[in-house]
Amino acid sequence: MKKAVLFLATGFEETEALGTLDILRRAGIPTETVSVTGKKEVAGAHNITVLSDKLFEDVDFSEIDVLVLPGGMPGTKNLNAHEGLKNQLKAFAQKGKQVAAICAAPIVLGGLQLLKNKKATTYPGCEPELIGAKITGESVVVDGNIITGKGPGVVFDFALQLVEEIAGKHTRDKVAKDLLLS
Repeated sequence: MKKAVLFLATGFEETEALGTLDILRRAGIPTETVSVTGKKEVAGAHNITVLSDKLFEDVDFSEIDVLVLPGGMPGTKNLNAHEGLKNQLKAFAQKGKQVAAICAAPIVLGGLQLLKNKKATTYPGCEPELIGAKITGESVVVDGNIITGKGPGVVFDFALQLVEEIAGKHTRDKVAKDLLLS
């Protein structure tokens, strides 16, 4: 089974991070939270503090298949300021490994030119920062190995699409049914 990491930076959007994490784990997808702050405790945009599983510097990325970026402000700006994370995003994209970002977080991918000539979506107002992307305005967009989501209100759709991409439609349908989303 593919393994995923979900990154946490100070000011992350709690709904997007925890909702996605919960759904991936319900699907049986090994997923760890990784702090880019240098501390395991990370405060979200709405003052909910989460204890991450690991620190960025302790992750062996050769064992990871999927990178997930929740949005939120200033969380997205803090993710974008982390050079190690940006290097991993570029490496994953070049290898065809899956990269997912929701809400404002696709701007990190846009700044790295990872969305060039790809369909993508983002939080309204962030579109100019998705450099080279074909903005769809849809709730969730998959283009090759890149998955983007529009914002906190579509976290279930975003996370279930991730489940489908990682573990298949059958697993997605089962998790959706268990969540009363079918």
